[in-house]
Order: sequence, then C-alpha cells, then structure tokens
Amino acid sequence: MKTNRRCRALLAVSLNLMALLFSTTAFITTHWCEGTQRVPKPSCGKEKKTNCLNYGGNETANETNQNVVHYSWETGDDRFLFRYFHTGIWYSCEENINAAGEKCRSFIDLAPASEKGVLWLSVVSEVLYIMLLVVGFSLMCLELFHSSSVIDGLKLNAFAAVFTVLSGM
Repeated sequence: MKTNRRCRALLAVSLNLMALLFSTTAFITTHWCEGTQRVPKPSCGKEKKTNCLNYGGNETANETNQNVVHYSWETGDDRFLFRYFHTGIWYSCEENINAAGEKCRSFIDLAPASEKGVLWLSVVSEVLYIMLLVVGFSLMCLELFHSSSVIDGLKLNAFAAVFTVLSGM
C-alpha cells in the first residue's frame, strides 16, 4: 500500500515538474509563435535592386517627388514578400529584408501606450503562475520525501493541490 502511494506521489511530482519546465521555457523563449508574414515589396532604389517593385522611369525624380502616383501591373502574390518571424512574451523578431539576419524589438516598443498595461498584466500573471507551480512542486516534494505519517502526507498533498489548481486559474 505504501509503495502504491509513493508511486502516485512520484507521478504527481514528475508531472508538476514537467509543467514547471514547460512554463518556464515558454516564459523565457521568443518562439511562442513562428511563421511567415505577408508584407508589401518596397520600391526599388539605388541600394535595393532585388525583391522590390520597379515602377520604371527616372528613379531619382520619383524619390524626390512624393506626389508622384505609381502604377503597378503586378497582381496577386507578386507584390508581396513572405517574411519569417518568431515571437514570444519579451521580443518579437522578424527577418530583415534589406540585410542578412533578423530585427528584434521588445514588447514595450511594439505595443501602443494604451495596451502596455495589458502586456504588463500578462507578464505578472505568468510570473505568478510559475511561482504557484513552484510552491505546489515544493509541497509535493516535501510530501514525497519527508512525510512521516499518512495524515501529514495528505495535508501536504491537499495544500499542493490547492496551489497547483490556483496556478491553473
């Protein structure tokens, strides 16, 4: 009977540890979401000769006069580039079209001023989630390794369950 209880407790500790590792990894990584983003091709210029829209004519005159209307006969996906990106809670990184590598920006720089409170709320809630998981994990480990009686183990297990359920909310 005692080994059956210890096996269940070990399974609960290992599952809680796995949830803790996954949540911590998700908190520090920038790869929550990966994909390609469809962006319009830039106009061709002196430096940009590929992956751009060439409107023809005199390029220097077009660059200086902002009132010139450009007509393009390209249709569909020919007018767009598919840029790779990956994002997380801290940074959003996207492929740099003009040079090699990628350009990363902080979440503070990306969000408008009215939405920064929501972002900070999500950071605080993620930290609280991880802290509650750590408390539940610690109580489960304490119950697994240092509980002398069944009643003490059940009390610790109940508190660990409360903290784990609170972390899930």
